[in-house]
Amino acid sequence: MSKKELVFLPLGGSGEIGMNMNLYGIGTPANRQWVMIDCGVMFGDLSTPGIDQICPDPSYILEEKEALHGLLLTHGHEDHIGAVALLAPRLGCPVFATPFTAALVRRKLEEAGETNVDLNIIEIDARFDLGPFDVEYVTLTHSIPEPNGIILRTEFGTVLHTGDWKIDPKPTLGPVVDAATIKKLGDEGVLAMVCDSTNVLSAGSSGSESTVRTSLTKLIAKQQGRVAVTTFASNVSRVVSICEAAAAADRSVCLLGRSMLRIVAAARETGLLPEGLSFVEPKDAGHLPRSHVLYLCTGSQGEPRAALARIASDAHRDLTLSDGDTVIFSSKIIPGNDREIYNLQNDLVDLGVKVITEKDEFVHVSGHPCRDELKMMYEWARPKIAIPVHGEARHLEEHAEFAYELGAEEALAPRNGDLIRLAPDGPEIIDEVPAGRVYVDGDLILPDGAAPMRDRRKLSFAGIVTVSLILDVRHDLAGHVEIAASGTPLAATRNPDTERLIEQIEDAVLALKSAKREDDEAVALCVKRAVRIFFDREWGKRPIISTLVHRLG
Repeated sequence: MSKKELVFLPLGGSGEIGMNMNLYGIGTPANRQWVMIDCGVMFGDLSTPGIDQICPDPSYILEEKEALHGLLLTHGHEDHIGAVALLAPRLGCPVFATPFTAALVRRKLEEAGETNVDLNIIEIDARFDLGPFDVEYVTLTHSIPEPNGIILRTEFGTVLHTGDWKIDPKPTLGPVVDAATIKKLGDEGVLAMVCDSTNVLSAGSSGSESTVRTSLTKLIAKQQGRVAVTTFASNVSRVVSICEAAAAADRSVCLLGRSMLRIVAAARETGLLPEGLSFVEPKDAGHLPRSHVLYLCTGSQGEPRAALARIASDAHRDLTLSDGDTVIFSSKIIPGNDREIYNLQNDLVDLGVKVITEKDEFVHVSGHPCRDELKMMYEWARPKIAIPVHGEARHLEEHAEFAYELGAEEALAPRNGDLIRLAPDGPEIIDEVPAGRVYVDGDLILPDGAAPMRDRRKLSFAGIVTVSLILDVRHDLAGHVEIAASGTPLAATRNPDTERLIEQIEDAVLALKSAKREDDEAVALCVKRAVRIFFDREWGKRPIISTLVHRLG
């Protein structure tokens, strides 16, 4: 007879940075009770043309959703809440979040037209029962308001799930890390800590927001013309610091970008913004003297539709920058966004704008723990088992090795889909469940490997050729073959290449036996083969080939 056990199952965020989704279960293999922590996304890139967002494949837990007691959200970053509006209605369980995170989630649900999600707003130090789990939220610091670790007390022991965190000794917004609770937890005994690994390769500490505020105040005071600052909109502490630095330099602040407006509205709604903090409308900011205005913009990662990209292309309706103006990137480059950001910065320089980044001045600190902060957390919590998450393979493996140095008895670096028994007799990977990605394509959800995805990748590589031909009642060609091509250097217009291709197609079709020409699929296959041979020889690539066979009579 199978025994009850405590298991951990990452479906997203282990082996990658982004789209976090983690499950904890208690029970026998045939009868487990679950809670989920976080439900995030990552964004599409050049390898996923047309895809807006990517989220973990929830198939496994959807099959067990009757035993899912709740979705617990650690904080409001997109890689932790971005898929809630998409998946929570299908999961059918209550969602729990602190006020600021809940405000962001509620807006997402409203935009998606979802009215049947049970969203529960909890206090930042809430403690409550959820199925077989005793759940407690513990305050941490990060680059967004109300970051929380989650303590799960169970009959098998206690788990500390950190979410994203750092140790900021002097945050500019919100409380410091609740070290007392974590130390007390360590005294009681922590079975396992499931912990952020993002900066495990970085020595020292991540730094404090208060030091960034001081540096920004001095930097902005030195600028002469218009100043635009771009940062992660979710970093409300940084937004407030920039506003305070602007006020010290006698500059009014104008917000540009939908996500900036949305985050600031949520922060004001939940009482996070300082009293008296105000903003000027874009239509009014343009009438202020250049040395008395600061624009706070979205687009620090080179997003093509963000405010700063439109400013750089001189296409923003409310702001034009030129000689004497300054743009400050109060952010870091997220790996993978390098080229887009460099192109954006070059476009700004071409306008005559001075560009300042973290390479030039002290304008950014990370929201994730470096090695000194990890050391401190391990000293507080003293977990028996270390489970690194929120990182690529190299981060997870390094974190596991580091955890041994920091006193953990056991460490295991998981990958998405690894079902890990934490107790009794853990940690051990006891199964591998289906785990992958699903793609948000407009209003549709596509599984990984779906035909539209494969076709778009191929289209981006080698284009498409469409061949249209007509067969008469005797199954002979009636008129010329017509060709339309896009994304190929050949057969794009009526030219000698096109004529040679048409001749090869016609020869191939006429070489078919009459009985074969009665079959549309046989004709289409014949045409496809002829076109493929032509492009292999003339170009060395194979475009997507579409054949339209029409018949007279």
